Amino acid sequence: MSAADLLIAAAVALGAGVINSIAGGGSLVLFPTLVALGLPTVAANVTNSVAQWPGYLGGMAGFRREYAGQGERLVRLGAVSVLGGTAGSVLLLTTPSEAFDVVVPVLVLLASLLLAVQPLLTRRLRDRDDGTARDPWWLHLALFLATVYGGYFGGALGVILVGVLGTALHRLQLANALKSALSAVTATVTLVVFGFFGPVDWQVVAVAAPASLVGGFAGARIASRIPATPLRVLIVVFGVVVSVYLFTRI
Repeated sequence: MSAADLLIAAAVALGAGVINSIAGGGSLVLFPTLVALGLPTVAANVTNSVAQWPGYLGGMAGFRREYAGQGERLVRLGAVSVLGGTAGSVLLLTTPSEAFDVVVPVLVLLASLLLAVQPLLTRRLRDRDDGTARDPWWLHLALFLATVYGGYFGGALGVILVGVLGTALHRLQLANALKSALSAVTATVTLVVFGFFGPVDWQVVAVAAPASLVGGFAGARIASRIPATPLRVLIVVFGVVVSVYLFTRI
């Protein structure tokens, strides 16, 4: 990539970090940008995953108080996330890139729609927040499937995890905290797998990862000042447009 391309990637990664803190869906901005800059879709996907890893750690740090007394659950659900993230990452790297080219428009569209219904989902879970915290039998299976998706693509993984965890535990605040931790676990798995075996563009990561971290911190500070709804609508529309564009590339 040229210096100008790297500058664009860094600027978009900064914006993606802000977006993730305010509304979620930063991958729906950075991934298509990397494709537009000339990276193949699989390379763009793995580079996007590695570049946004620091932002997940920042989100986890922000919820550290919520993890009190959750050590055993974090270990148990974290182990499931490691298995799911590994399976999804290996699936991405061992299937033909043509298969990913076919699937990714559907995944982008799914992630956009999930982001669109996130406020409704959050509202319903808040209404059901009754303080119970038992883990139903299906939680581990649902979490495994969600993190397989996270390892394979990852767009709107946080929305999926909030839905799964909030439905299972009936505690929205705890679901948000666990979502950040399990997203960080899944992202760490993809970092290791893609870092050793994936077609990561390390030049892009070198400029995008710090920018994503700064954007995440900045977004956390200004989240209360920027209306999330207009930004979410913009990201959803952009994601649908990107999905249509990717469909035309098949």
